[in-house]
Parts: sequence; C-alpha cells; structure tokens
Amino acid sequence: MMLAYLLQKNKSMRIRIIVLTLLSYFTLNSQTNQNNIDFIDKIYDFALSNGKSYEWLDYLSNQIGGRLSGSINYERSVKWSKDELELLEIDSLWLQPVMVPKWIRGAPEYAHIETSPGNNISVPIAALGGSIATPSIGISANVIEVKSFKELAEIGKDSVSGKIVFFNRPMDVTLINTFEAYSGTVNQRTQGAIQASNLGAIGVIVRSLTTTLDDYPHTGSTYYNGLSLNERIPAAAISTNGAELLSSMLSLNPQIKFFFRQNSKNFPDVLNHSVIGEIKGSKKPDEIIVVGAHLDSWDVGDGSHDDGAGIVQSMEVIRIFKSLNYTPNRTIRIVLFANEENGLRGGIKYAEVAKFNNENHFFAIESDAGGFTPRGFSFDTSKKEFESLKQFEKYFKDYDISFFRGGSGADIGPLKDGKIILAGLRPDPQRYFDYHHAASDTFDKINKRELELGAAAIASLVYLIDNYKL
Repeated sequence: MMLAYLLQKNKSMRIRIIVLTLLSYFTLNSQTNQNNIDFIDKIYDFALSNGKSYEWLDYLSNQIGGRLSGSINYERSVKWSKDELELLEIDSLWLQPVMVPKWIRGAPEYAHIETSPGNNISVPIAALGGSIATPSIGISANVIEVKSFKELAEIGKDSVSGKIVFFNRPMDVTLINTFEAYSGTVNQRTQGAIQASNLGAIGVIVRSLTTTLDDYPHTGSTYYNGLSLNERIPAAAISTNGAELLSSMLSLNPQIKFFFRQNSKNFPDVLNHSVIGEIKGSKKPDEIIVVGAHLDSWDVGDGSHDDGAGIVQSMEVIRIFKSLNYTPNRTIRIVLFANEENGLRGGIKYAEVAKFNNENHFFAIESDAGGFTPRGFSFDTSKKEFESLKQFEKYFKDYDISFFRGGSGADIGPLKDGKIILAGLRPDPQRYFDYHHAASDTFDKINKRELELGAAAIASLVYLIDNYKL
C-alpha cells in the first residue's frame, strides 16, 4: 500500500512539473511575442514621426547629386555620410579603401536618325558606363536591328560588318516582377558591345531598360571582356521613345542611317572608400549583422532611388536603435558600399577583408530597390532556415510585409558562404524602372512616407534577427 501511494504521489508530482513547465513556456512565449510587437510598434512610430531619412536624402541628392565612382561627388558623399554617422555616437566608424574604375561621360552626347541627306530627327541617347568614345566627328552608318544575340549571330558577319547594331528587346511588361523583366533584357546592355564587335560592327545602340515609354535614356554598364583596345566599339542607350521611332523608320526604309557622337573616357583605377560603422553587441559581439546599401550612383540623375534611398534607410536603422536606447545582442554594422554600379568593387573588397579577418557574419540585408512602399523581404538561405524565419512574418501583418525566398543584394552577395542568412528589402517594384539609371532619378520622385516605412521595416527585421537563435 505504501509503495503504491509513493508511486502515485511521484506520478502526480511529475504531471504537476510538466504542466507548470508548459505553462511557464507559453507564458514566456506570449510575453516575448508581446515584447516584440511593442518594440516594432515603437520603431514604426519613431520612423514615421521623428524620421531623418528624408532630410538626409534631400541633402545627399540636392547638395551632392550624382555620385559616380571616382568622382569628386563620390568623395563628398563619403565625407558627408561619415560626418552624419559620427553624430550618432556609434561604437566604431571607419573607411575601407578600395580601388575603383574611373570613367567620365564628357560633353553631352548627340544622336539623330538620317532619313535622307540633310533631313535628320534627333533622338536622346546616353553613353553606357565604361564605353569608349566615338571619333570626334561621330559615327554614321546603316543600322541592323535585332532582339537577341541569337538573331544577331544568324544575320552573320558579312551583313553586320561596318554597321551599327541596334538591340531593341523590350522588357516584358507582362511580368509583375519588374526585376525579372529587367534580368531578361540586361545582357544586351552589358554584353551587346562584345557580341556586335565580334561580328565587325562599328557601334552599338541599346534600347533603354525601362517598362515605360519616355525620352530618358537609361544608362548602365557595358563591358569589353576579352576585347583588345582597338576591337572596342562605342555603346549608348537610346530612350524607349527613340527606340520605337528608330524601329518604325527602319521598317519603312532599312537603308536609313544613324549618327551618334559621345565623348566618354576611361582612366586608370582610383582610390575610393566604403563607409563602415557599428554598434557592438552585448551578448554575441562576434556575430555581425550587416545593414547595407551602395553609396555610388550613376551621373545622369542624383541617384535618389538608386541607391540614395537605401543609404539613408540604412543610416536610419542605426539612428532608430540609438534613439530608442536599444542595446543589440549581436554587433550591428552599417556598410555604405563603394562602386556597386560599375564594378562591385566595394562589396568584393568588404567580403575579402571579412574573410581575411575571420569575421563571423550572421545576417546581412541590403536595400537597393528604390524608396517605394515596402512589400516584403526576400531571403537567400536554406529552405529549412527560411521556414524558421517565417515565424517573424506575423509581426509584419499590420504593415503588409511578406516573406519569400529569393535573391538578396549585389553588394552583400560576396559574403555568401552557406551559413550566413542574406536578405533584401523588396519595395513595390512597379515604378522603379521608370527612373533606374536615368536623369529622372531625382529627389522629387521620393515619397517621404514610403521612404520612412522602408527604414522602419528594415529596423524591425534587424531587431528580430538580433534576437533570433540566442
């Protein structure tokens, strides 16, 4: 009887312990959830009522302007961002040296369609980054219009030699993800000069990569990999309206000529810097969370969306945490990368130095898709890790933010090692390519509230990641 009583008593105690443990777990979990909700609310409230991202971007765009690598304006942006970060009194702040390409556009480009001797119609063009100049008198030649490298190859060298190749493949407007549409067309800009030169062309004109019809040529990098100096041919972007006009006129008269003149020039590499600052972690200081964007931009606009918005949002993350007296568990590091647009040298150098120093990067997020309303985050990580991260999606329900697997960002891409979690802010993409790499990418296209919502979203995710797997 005594033995049975003791056994029954021990069983009851075990049940009580299990019940109390479960109650404690659910109570703690509920408390954690509420704490997360409360702090994220504070982040959004602060960003929307006391944000500084719009003020910062106003200065960066309107007082400094376009920030092409190797330019005086780029150096001015380095000084400005470093000075502003110093005011936040973060734990560490330094400049990381990196050698970058130096290319200048020179005097304004000019182009026209020669309908007949003495009858010309001007069209807007912009030299592609890295392109050589035309002869000082320009280039005039018949035009070969194609929509793919395969089509160009089928036409063959005999027909292409001595002519200007016109790549006229538009972005696919039926794709809801405009970045997917961009990926489907960008090779004609980056590799078109190589393909055309190999068949004897004397110049390349590329339809601007945008989903809209406008009169702004959208620039971007072109490359001459494997071509000697005397094999390189000048390459320019033509506005979408200009491309439509040229294509229509070629359909009526394939013998019309195209004339263009540009004065771009390449120089030896020069020294630039990425700007890096951090707040040291209190529990796991050796685990680094990177919040980044690229400080450089193209020279035709002031780079407000690409990527001034990402720069000020990254800076705002640090400011929000400092203002709310948040002490991170892990080290939170802001990186303003040099030379994303025409070389990715800043991102590559950062990853090299991190590897050399044996740094442990836990997470990295990049904002480089414009300052529009944030729609979600894409995660470049394993399926298992992503399913674990999905638990945080519930905290963004009130802010219309979704989680999905996908790419992250060009600058943080070199950090990928199979362990680090990479992510990218994904704003609404429908207007981004209206302004991408064009003179229309200016501060007046920025909506203050949308910009601030993006900063709040990044800060909220970084906060959750900072408390992930402690």
